[in-house]
Amino acid sequence: MNDIEIDKDKLSINLKKIDEGEFYEKFDNFDKTKNMNKDNVVEGLKTVFDPEIPVNIYDLGLIYEINLSSDFDIYIKMTLTTPNCPVAQDMPSMVANSIKKLAGFNSLKINLVWDPPWNQGMMSEDAKLALGVT
Repeated sequence: MNDIEIDKDKLSINLKKIDEGEFYEKFDNFDKTKNMNKDNVVEGLKTVFDPEIPVNIYDLGLIYEINLSSDFDIYIKMTLTTPNCPVAQDMPSMVANSIKKLAGFNSLKINLVWDPPWNQGMMSEDAKLALGVT
């Protein structure tokens, strides 16, 4: 297998692992006046790609749940294509950085789960088309 190269500028340096599969970051650039919403979260997530797959993680179907509190705290439940994914250690940090760059959210909690297991049926139609999946 080829070594996967991650652009270190896409990683969050402040994301903390709080438990197995759980990560948390309180953002230091929160601007409440931006009045962000769930659509903005999705927009941020669509900038995150697995280096081996030319489709963003949202359209791949890796995001199972997004909750946004009235205090602009985000909860994301997500998975990866496989537990052996070469970027498994970096993906939560890449997700955190994509949300932090929006500067309109207070904090982020990520829960990385393996149930239900990801399958190709979870991909958007655009993702299936891009990857040649029928």
